Amino acid sequence: MAAAADPRALLEQVTLIMVTHHSAHCLAPLAGALAALPHLIVVDNASADGTRAELARTLPQALVLASPSNLGFGGANNLALERVQTPYALLFNPDCALTEAAVLALMQAAQRWPEAALLVPQLLDARGRPTLNYGWPRHLWAPSGPAADAPCCVGAACGAVMLLRLAALRPIGFFDTGFFLYYEDDDLCARLLAARLPIVLEPAIRIAHHSRGSTRSPTPWRSEYARGLHHAQSKLRYLAKYAGVPAAQRKRQRALVLALAALLLRLLLPAPRLVARALGRLAGLWRWRADGFVKAPEPHPAP
Repeated sequence: MAAAADPRALLEQVTLIMVTHHSAHCLAPLAGALAALPHLIVVDNASADGTRAELARTLPQALVLASPSNLGFGGANNLALERVQTPYALLFNPDCALTEAAVLALMQAAQRWPEAALLVPQLLDARGRPTLNYGWPRHLWAPSGPAADAPCCVGAACGAVMLLRLAALRPIGFFDTGFFLYYEDDDLCARLLAARLPIVLEPAIRIAHHSRGSTRSPTPWRSEYARGLHHAQSKLRYLAKYAGVPAAQRKRQRALVLALAALLLRLLLPAPRLVARALGRLAGLWRWRADGFVKAPEPHPAP
């Protein structure tokens, strides 16, 4: 236990994983905070803004896995998780103000809660206010927080910052890559809950998260279209997986009407990005099919 209590020894036990996509603007602020951390893997999802060159300049210690195509959030994290040799992996978005102190605090929390499969901090918005990055699975109960003032078990947590105990995760599999973007963290948490593996929130550990700040696409309207499309499809996939295909199909029918009405309103007072997102949502709902949603992630043997 003496070695586990030593800060450097604890940091040796965790691999940080970051997924980038047009994220060059996020890297310089992270460079100093991550410089002393021994294990860092970055998966770049086909950035076209100089992200890879900026990674080489600001985070030369990182193992960079350069994907020629966008694998999505879950697929990219899975690629990195397959390479991890440490007992823990810490997933974080480039738009999170992660610090060495926060990483250490999460690792110390993991020692206090050895039964926890997943630990998360309290995320803060750009104004320093707590955000609702935890709760219960969406298909079971809508939370009304954030209000936690002490460590507690939760049923779901946002994937912007997550500490994973890999020995607990490997038997149930990592992310379901059927979720290209959005709801993959909800799905992972739902599977942990079904396996009775605890998800622990540590509200005293606070990390700023500039939501939707990870990407500055050279084609922002196309990016907003993709956000709308993937959010709509992932929401239906999640509902089909946990409430059944008929429930998802009913939701799709109602959502199509609302999405069309929302698009018409956006066109009356046009804001290009919002119009693009509304178009993407409508396209995602129209094109969604339930086929194949039941594919489960494969278990992962220990390396």
